[in-house]
Amino acid sequence: MPIKLASKKKSSSSSPFSTKYIILLLIGAITAVVFFNVGYVSKIVPDDLIMVNPMNKKSFQDGTKFLNSAPRPTDPPRQHAPDDHQVAGLNCDRFGGPSPEIAKEMVYWRDIPADAKFVSPFAGHGPERKYLTFEPDEGGWNNIRMGLETVVALAHAMGRTLVLPPEQGIYLMRKEDSKKKNRFTFRDFFHFESIEKEHPGVKIISMEEFLEQEVKTGQFKDEYGQPMYPPDTVDTSTLDGHPRNGREFWHWLRKASKAPVWNFDECVVGIPAQPGPGTEKRLHDTFEEAVIRKFRNPAKYRDNPTQVNSIPALRLAEMLAYRTGVCQYSNKFQNAKVMHFMGDNASGARLLVHFYAFLFFEDWKQDLIAKRFIRDHLRYIDEIQCGAARVVNALRKISRDNGDPNGEYNSFHIRRGDFQYKDTRVEAEVIYKNMRNELVENSTVFIATDERDKSFFDPLKEHYHLYFLDDFNDELLEVNKNYVGMLDQLVASRGRVFSGAFYSTFTNYINRVRGYHSQKNKLPGYEMGAIDSYYYIPKGTKTFMKHYHSIQSPIWAQEFPIGWRDIDHDVDEASIIS
Repeated sequence: MPIKLASKKKSSSSSPFSTKYIILLLIGAITAVVFFNVGYVSKIVPDDLIMVNPMNKKSFQDGTKFLNSAPRPTDPPRQHAPDDHQVAGLNCDRFGGPSPEIAKEMVYWRDIPADAKFVSPFAGHGPERKYLTFEPDEGGWNNIRMGLETVVALAHAMGRTLVLPPEQGIYLMRKEDSKKKNRFTFRDFFHFESIEKEHPGVKIISMEEFLEQEVKTGQFKDEYGQPMYPPDTVDTSTLDGHPRNGREFWHWLRKASKAPVWNFDECVVGIPAQPGPGTEKRLHDTFEEAVIRKFRNPAKYRDNPTQVNSIPALRLAEMLAYRTGVCQYSNKFQNAKVMHFMGDNASGARLLVHFYAFLFFEDWKQDLIAKRFIRDHLRYIDEIQCGAARVVNALRKISRDNGDPNGEYNSFHIRRGDFQYKDTRVEAEVIYKNMRNELVENSTVFIATDERDKSFFDPLKEHYHLYFLDDFNDELLEVNKNYVGMLDQLVASRGRVFSGAFYSTFTNYINRVRGYHSQKNKLPGYEMGAIDSYYYIPKGTKTFMKHYHSIQSPIWAQEFPIGWRDIDHDVDEASIIS
């Protein structure tokens, strides 16, 4: 029989440890635990007082250590001309072709004039000049891109001027070329000039401009009205954008600004529909309702998506997934002149997350506008798109020669190299065995890979006509060799069937681009956000992308249809330019 506590004779005296008090204490403890686990997560690094260093002040005022105080080596001229670039379409005339008719295959983005008129409802609240600064992610390019997308979406939603970091060297993108650069700013990959030009609600400046306008002039002040300057040991004329190489500067900026510790594994960022009284309570009530409504088993969302225009609680219920709180964009953040986002694991706030899986918009229309803003504007520059278009066109010609009248090809991303997930590093025989039922024998296959030993692919070569990006070097003579990874992604994205590596952010972006194409062209399965993509390894993940599935952990390891499904729901097709 169960063991029970021995009964005691009831005491006639009143004691603070009597049964009723113990019960009250237990109730209080349980309430505290529940609140801690499902309540708001809203943390911020300490706002240490940054004292004015007279030496710093003098240095900044006389310019002896300020930006451009020493000449810097000049980079080769940029080949793309962003000043006259437009969102609509893709014109490759200045990049050696192909023709507009051929190039249009690459275009998944759309020009929606109504979206260009959007101005954040927060733009007119708080300081007149508000900034968002950030550190690039400490990892490779696709981790960096994910973090960039998130901060761009945040700046767009918050009505803040986005401050782009200084140039930096990027892992695996440091190939030496006397005619091309190997240190980059984000303007070398995306059309930021055009974004600002075509969106009156978006402002973008460089870190150099921020320091010149706000710090050198003494306008960047602490809560006591004292100007703040970087430590005297920081030479702002040679700043490096990498979070490790520029550590001292970035750590100063963390302390000098509001740097939220919003952990994407713990919470989603709640963006109210508009500022003003009652917004925090409204989001709190939405969160409590979402906790009640959410499916405990993510499998119940399989092919059962929450509609994009559902009430906030239903959308939040699905988006929360395993996370236990909402990090609010509250008044204290809105009133901060500078919000800063960190880029390393040690900070607890690394943005290794898809923007659409982290930002929750109370207003569903703002949610779709944000998703379209990233789709339509934060896409690779024309030079890269046109290079990929030439390769795709050449591949289609080869495919026809190989017997496919439609010129279709299939594609893989096979990650080898330094990939830390050893269970994905399998032999080519295993890849063939896992994918043979999805591909036609003797079909044309393009492989994006970091494997340098081509003999590794011999088992696949026995069944398919294999091609790699370096087979098309003649199409890419004028393209920066450091753009190879991006070219690989775009070419692979146009495969009829695509198969990639789970855990790979490189593979994931290919799937996102395929999702965008699927929605625009209404391909089979688009209603559910499904795409004709597979994971060749590990077991159990192969058909994830063939179905709608909700956000799951690890978030960065795959893309989710919520990022593109029904993305143009509220757009009048007749109003779209492209």
